[in-house]
Amino acid sequence: MRNDSVTGVVLAGGMARRMGGTDKGWIEFEGKPLIQHALDIILPQVGRCIINANRSLEAYRSLNLDVFPDLEDGYLGPLMGMATGLTHAKTDWVAFVPCDSPRLPEDTVSRLLRAVQEGGFSIAVAHDGKRSQPVVALLHRSLLKDLNQSLLNGERKIESWFSQHSCIDVDFSDCIDAFVNVNRRDDLDALIEMPKLLGFSAWSGTGKTTLLKKLIPALRNNGVRLAVIKHAHHQFDVDHPGKDSYELRKSGANQMLIASANRWALMVDKPEPKEPILAELVSKLDLANLDLVLVEGFKRESIPKIELHRPSLGRPLLFSEDSNIIAIASDEPNTVTSELKIMHLADVDSMLAFVMGYLNSNKH
Repeated sequence: MRNDSVTGVVLAGGMARRMGGTDKGWIEFEGKPLIQHALDIILPQVGRCIINANRSLEAYRSLNLDVFPDLEDGYLGPLMGMATGLTHAKTDWVAFVPCDSPRLPEDTVSRLLRAVQEGGFSIAVAHDGKRSQPVVALLHRSLLKDLNQSLLNGERKIESWFSQHSCIDVDFSDCIDAFVNVNRRDDLDALIEMPKLLGFSAWSGTGKTTLLKKLIPALRNNGVRLAVIKHAHHQFDVDHPGKDSYELRKSGANQMLIASANRWALMVDKPEPKEPILAELVSKLDLANLDLVLVEGFKRESIPKIELHRPSLGRPLLFSEDSNIIAIASDEPNTVTSELKIMHLADVDSMLAFVMGYLNSNKH
C-alpha cells in the first residue's frame, strides 16, 4: 500500500567484491535486472523513491528516478548510503532496501511503519526469525545529524549505530525467502531453485492428512520434488522406546542423528517449549532439491494456502479472515460463496491441476 509520508531508498552503492566487482543492480534475474525487482517492490509502497549508487549512474538515471552517489567517495558501506538517503529525502520517514533481495514482501514498508508508530521508535529493522536484516529498515530523518557525526567518527557498522537509538526488530519470519540476497553468482541459482510453499488450512477433523496422502503421490507422478512440514500439537517421537536412538536421546543427548544407507533423521530436543517458526524449519530442508513444500498447520503463517472445509463440523470458513488463502476445497462446494477457486474435497484431479498451476506460475 502506497504511503506518501515515506521516501524509499534503494541501496545500490556497494563494490560487490564477492561478485567480482560487477554492479549487482544490473545483474539479470528472471528476465530483468535486480534493480528493477527492487523498484517493483518499493515503488508501490512509498510516495517517492531514490537510488543510492556509486557507478552506472546514467544507467540508473534511465529509470527516471533521482540517483545520488554517496556523500563521500570510497565505498564506505551501507551506513553512508543511509546518510545519503536521509540527506536527499524530504519526508520524516525513510525506508531502505538493498538492490539484491528480489523476494522482499509487498508490505515491507507498512510493517516497518506500523512498528515505529505503535511503539514510538525512531528505527525499525526487519528480523527474519534468526537475525536482523539491517539494510531493510525504516529510519526517522531526525537521525541524520547523529549519523553524519558517527560516520565522521569512523563508525561503519549498522548494528552498532542502530543500538545507540530507539530501535525495534520487526518480525518477518513468515516470509521464508524474503532476505535471500545475491552476493555471489551461486546465489542466483539458489534463488531460482527456491521451492514454493503451499499451506493447507483447516479445522481439526477436516481431513488434511487424508487429502495429502492422495495428493502427494499424484504430485510425485508429475515429477514434483516435494517435502512436507507438519505442525504437531503434542509430544511426539519418530522412534520408539527400546530403540537405540530413542534410549540415547532420552539419556541426555540434546541432538540425536541416526543414519542408514536409505535415510537419515535428526531429532533435536528444545531447551524450553516454544512454538516452531516455519522459516527455521524450512531452512533445515535441502532446498536445492525441492520444487514444493507442503505445509500442514501453521494457520497464522503468511504463505499461500488452500482452505479445507466441511460444513458438517459446524466451523466457520477461514478465508474471509486470511488473505493468504488462494483456494477452497469443500465436501459441499455448492455451499461456499467466494471469488476464490472452489473445488470438491474428494476431487484429487482438480486439486492436482490447481497445485500444478500454482507451482508453474511466476508468483512467489
